[in-house]
Amino acid sequence: MAKPTPLIEHKSQMIEHLMKGCKPKSDWRIGTEHEKIGFCLKSLKPIPYEGGIKSILEGLQRFKWEPVFEGSNIIALKRDGASVSLEPGGQLELSGAPLEHVHQTCREVSQHLREVKEVADEINAGFISLGFRADTKLEDVPVMPKGRYKIMRDYMQKVGTLGREMMFRTCTVQTNLDFSTESDMVKKFRVSLALQPIATALFANSPFMEGKLNGYKSYRSRVWLDTDPDRTGMLPFVFDEGFGFEQYIDYALDVPMYFVYRGGEYLDASGKSFRDFLDGKLDIVPGVKPTLSDFDDHLSTIFPEVRLKTFLEMRGCDTGPWGELCAMPAFWVGLLYDQAALDTAWDFVKDWTTEEREKLRREVPKMGLQTPFRDKTIRDLAVAIMEITRAGLNARARLNTHGENETVFLQELDEFVRSGKSNADRLIDKFNGDWNGDILRVYQDCRY
Repeated sequence: MAKPTPLIEHKSQMIEHLMKGCKPKSDWRIGTEHEKIGFCLKSLKPIPYEGGIKSILEGLQRFKWEPVFEGSNIIALKRDGASVSLEPGGQLELSGAPLEHVHQTCREVSQHLREVKEVADEINAGFISLGFRADTKLEDVPVMPKGRYKIMRDYMQKVGTLGREMMFRTCTVQTNLDFSTESDMVKKFRVSLALQPIATALFANSPFMEGKLNGYKSYRSRVWLDTDPDRTGMLPFVFDEGFGFEQYIDYALDVPMYFVYRGGEYLDASGKSFRDFLDGKLDIVPGVKPTLSDFDDHLSTIFPEVRLKTFLEMRGCDTGPWGELCAMPAFWVGLLYDQAALDTAWDFVKDWTTEEREKLRREVPKMGLQTPFRDKTIRDLAVAIMEITRAGLNARARLNTHGENETVFLQELDEFVRSGKSNADRLIDKFNGDWNGDILRVYQDCRY
């Protein structure tokens, strides 16, 4: 049983809690998370929990994964600092262990995909690499048996039009990165927020919906534009003078709650105030004050394009094929883990206005690398950003057994920039060409 965390009596405890994320550069790590869409090989329908996802989680235990239960339902696995868990619609997620370099990250991803394929093959199931379900209607997606998802599902109806789409039909890849000091966190936060639309364009991989082209390069990213304005977006206050841990906490405290976890159950606190919770005035648990664990739970229900915990989460990318699951952390590590690269990247974006950053966020999902910016396009910006991230990875000089550094993982992104075509553009070309409009080809061409 987890050790109880202290009650929160003062805001300073929450500030100190986030500050515990500050680490010397020698201790910086890389955590990569990715989701994938499952399907039944014969019917091509989503994998149900019973007889499907549950069997996969049980089968993966042969690889020394330890099960995690909610009630009688297995909902996750843990092993060596990593976990496998369920998203609301049965998307299977790997949350990787904190690793030292991208070569290790890529090995971890490869091992995970091999293990999942072995187990899935036994029950005639597979997984595909798309950022949005290509042909499954929302009402046909199975619901996973996790208490917090029911609360979220009901609340989403009240705050946006696409929240349930986000929960049940999207897939993302993220990377989680460290900082050394508050000022280092602030610069990394600002750079990564500004550049998140460029990453969205590079990794765009969701051009289909319900069997047709949807008119977007990253429909997953489009969905986030109308999910819940209270907990999403580009966070313009991060660029304000004086921004730091305290200002992020002030923002987080004003984001409506989803739940309180007590006695193994998720209590519905949707729309309620964490500030009332701090004062012991939350009506569902009257007189009870939150712990730091409650605060961590609350932070995990905030979904901006970059999220601050005791590390920074890059959240703007569609999931993709194996190579892109390795390229995504390499892209951000090159920019944020070398000081010269970080400084150069900040110089590149520091004069962008709030309005320009927001406009990119809204236009990139539709136009991808072709999105205009000032007198250029996102593709032009990506050329410059790729040079910066390559310089950062070269400076890190983390080598594999073949003597290659982490720039080896940028090759696919280099091709996207060279051609001006992301994976979404390639899929659109296939759909209009070789596939002859047959969306079922995604189950062959996009399968892991």
